Amino acid sequence: MLKRLIFLLFALIAYLIVHEGLHALIAVPFGEFSDFLVKPYGFEVIFVTPPAERSGIHWLFISGMSNFATIILGYILLSQRERIAQIRIDFIRSLGYWVTLLFLLADPLNLSIGPFIYGGDALGISLGSGINIYFIQAVFLVVFLVNRELIAQYLLPAFRIETKHPLLLPWLRFRGNQSGGAHP
Repeated sequence: MLKRLIFLLFALIAYLIVHEGLHALIAVPFGEFSDFLVKPYGFEVIFVTPPAERSGIHWLFISGMSNFATIILGYILLSQRERIAQIRIDFIRSLGYWVTLLFLLADPLNLSIGPFIYGGDALGISLGSGINIYFIQAVFLVVFLVNRELIAQYLLPAFRIETKHPLLLPWLRFRGNQSGGAHP
C-alpha cells in the first residue's frame, strides 16, 4: 500500500510540474506571471491581473493549455499502455500507470466539477473563449466519463489490474469482449 502511495505521489508531482508549469510558461509572454504558491489545498500560479479584471483571448491559452496538454499526454500514454506495462523496472512501469491515470482524469474533473468548488481554469477558459461555463463543464464531464471508461477498458487490463470497484469496472461492453477489458 505504501509503495502505491509513493508511486501516486511521484505521478502527482509529474502532473503538477506539467499542469502548473504550463500555466506559468504561457503566462510569461503575456506579462501575467506573478508568483507560484504552495497552499494547503494544492499549488497555484498567481497572475498579475486579478480575476475580476481579466479579459481577452489570452486567458483561454493561459487557463486552458495546461489542461489540454495533460489530457493529450494522457491519451498518448494510454496509446502506449502495452509498452509501458511491459517495462521491467517496477518504478518506471508503476509511474507510467499512475501518470496515465492522473493525466486522463485530473483535468477533466478539474474543468467539470472544479468550478463548483474553487472556480479555477474553466472560468479562464470561459472568459477567454466566450463559451458559457456550464457548457465547458458539461463537455469536460463527458470527457471525464469517456476517460474513465478508457481506463476501465484498456489501462487496467494492460496492467493486469483486476477490481470489483464499481467506479473502475467497465460500464459498457464491446462486442467480442467478455471480460470488459478490451484490447484494440
